[in-house]
Amino acid sequence: SIEPNLLTNEIIDFAAHSSKILPHFHIPLQSGSNHMLRLMKRKYKREVFESRVRHIKAKMPLACIAADVIIGSPGESEDLFMETYHFIENLDISYLHIFTYSDRPEAKANQMPDKVSGADKKDRSQRLHQLGEQKKRDFYKLNTDTKHLVLWEAANKDGLMSGLTENYIPVITKYDETKINTTNQIIL
Repeated sequence: SIEPNLLTNEIIDFAAHSSKILPHFHIPLQSGSNHMLRLMKRKYKREVFESRVRHIKAKMPLACIAADVIIGSPGESEDLFMETYHFIENLDISYLHIFTYSDRPEAKANQMPDKVSGADKKDRSQRLHQLGEQKKRDFYKLNTDTKHLVLWEAANKDGLMSGLTENYIPVITKYDETKINTTNQIIL
């Protein structure tokens, strides 16, 4: 997990050639609108985020890229929300963490005008969640019929155990105690 302005191409290149760093990046986007990023006092523009995503995918096509997004911040009009929506729609992001803005008494944003209604926040959250689910399905489909290393976890639920691939795809198999905390290659 690293801010887009701190994630350099050199770090991405290092990760791409490392046997110790797994191809899973969690990068906070917060908004796909430069106007909203300025209001949020972020130290980057959306172009920086886009550049990092494109560089990661050029070096590691099957890398998982998660993004945090905040919807409903004061000043976020429907047009600015759609700017974020379309920005995410057109980027090769694997899944989203979506947060709905809520006032905090000590936050400067609490004093800002142009608050977003609860109904609009709920509607925007639903639309972004649907887009996020589509992104996740597309990422899983991209990884279908490819070989991955899986770390198996200990849980035995209904005779099954789960694990995660090196690029953070959850998988399930028949429970086998000898696999607990081990890795092996599988084809998804």
